[in-house]
Amino acid sequence: MTRRYSLLGSAPLLASLTFVMLGDSLAGGGAPLASPPAAQSSATRTYTNPVIDEDFPDPFVLRVGRTYYAYATNTNGIDVPVHQSNDLVTWQFVGNAMPTLAPWASSGFTWAPEVMAVKDGYTLYYTARHTESGRQCIGVATASKPEGPFQDRSRQPLVCQLDLGGSIDASPFTDKDGQRYLYWKNDGNCCNQLTSIWVQKLSADGKQLLGQPKDLISNAQLWEGNLIEAPNVWRREGKYYLFYSAADYASDTYAVGVALGSSPTGPFRKLNRDEPWLATRGEVAGPGGQGIISDGAGNTWLYYHAWTEGQIGYEAGGQRSMRLDLLQWKNGLPVLRGPSLSRQNAPTRP
Repeated sequence: MTRRYSLLGSAPLLASLTFVMLGDSLAGGGAPLASPPAAQSSATRTYTNPVIDEDFPDPFVLRVGRTYYAYATNTNGIDVPVHQSNDLVTWQFVGNAMPTLAPWASSGFTWAPEVMAVKDGYTLYYTARHTESGRQCIGVATASKPEGPFQDRSRQPLVCQLDLGGSIDASPFTDKDGQRYLYWKNDGNCCNQLTSIWVQKLSADGKQLLGQPKDLISNAQLWEGNLIEAPNVWRREGKYYLFYSAADYASDTYAVGVALGSSPTGPFRKLNRDEPWLATRGEVAGPGGQGIISDGAGNTWLYYHAWTEGQIGYEAGGQRSMRLDLLQWKNGLPVLRGPSLSRQNAPTRP
């Protein structure tokens, strides 16, 4: 499967509509939504999507002190492009966070990197082409700085479920007690197999898997098509929200779903069975590759990539630009103020 290989260098509440149909057992009472970010000075800072107006697929954002770092799938000949920002909306290209891949990997198919801070620096989880098998597999690299350069001298991948089509889209998560976990997807759609989201414990340094992997959810809903992927977990008030993408990435059917669990290892229950939580709306087509980040005031923001209507897919001259929208919470459920096209109040700086 080569879905991520790039040859290119109003306040809509779609999300809330999904959950209205779930009933009182999920929605609860009528608590008001959190207010949008307040003015930060006499002149309120604003922004307009996209915040990275270039091909920046499968974004991941890491906060280090007062600086944000954004990483993406390979594009324009760069295996792991990295940008930095101090406000989540104005970004500057830094360079290639991983200029040299591991001995087991071939360049040009480096997908969905995510970074985690550890005691002695940072670990980067990435997907790359396993030269020996031709499948996509997951590796882990280390660096002393968030912008890299990250290095992986391993001779074999960290995760490589060859019998299930390979493994992609690794996403690390650290729970409140300090235990680390790694989520990923088996790449079954490469070879007519089921796709699932998996989880397994990680060592404290993030370099080794512990115990056995657990299958959490699979593509079973009609809107999910032949795959689910891009897992990302967010903990809030003792609950665990598993955000994921599904369907064909190169079309306007690509969309985002959410599953809810009581622990990092589940069980997880999909909240949106009949339709996606975030889907194509207006000019914003095929949103996915999502993640969550907090601003300086503690507000949560969803970042994601999307095509632009009329230019969907690389063959149509499209790009998957990075977008940002305020993520609010109503009675324990996520509600997105987006996808937005109009001017929005900007996040609070750290």
